[in-house]
Amino acid sequence: MKTLPMPDSHHLKAAEGWLELGNHTEANEELKRIGLEWRFHPKVLLTRFEIYARGGHWEFAYTIAHGMVALAQDDPVGWIKRSVALHHLKRTAEAWQSLLPAVSRFPNNVTIVYDLARYACQLGKFSEAFRYLERAKQLSDPHKVKEMARKDPELEPLWEVAAK
Repeated sequence: MKTLPMPDSHHLKAAEGWLELGNHTEANEELKRIGLEWRFHPKVLLTRFEIYARGGHWEFAYTIAHGMVALAQDDPVGWIKRSVALHHLKRTAEAWQSLLPAVSRFPNNVTIVYDLARYACQLGKFSEAFRYLERAKQLSDPHKVKEMARKDPELEPLWEVAAK
């Protein structure tokens, strides 16, 4: 990945800073200052995704993430962000389907398998949700994954099934 030249790299850093401060509007203004030839740089696209996501513009976020996958198929971030956007658009079945191929491409990515567990649970695929959650525990600290899963409202139906 090529490094952004100055002043574009400065504008990207400023946009990231505005996001850290919780101001996606100012972050967007900074990204507008980046030269046209650098607007499809992976870091710029990821920042653009975050701006749209924080603004609740999930259709735009989806479009950006879909582009991220097309431009950098070997980077799991685009795959993850695309499914997140679909899920927020209440298109969880599509989020599930679009993330499934990423498991074989990135078999050791805990975020992918954890998100698949969440989507499976929301779709009523409880055995698959349990399987992906177990895989997430294998890939990361099992206690952290378990604690995170217990607090995750997306996984609540799973605990109800497990209690029966």
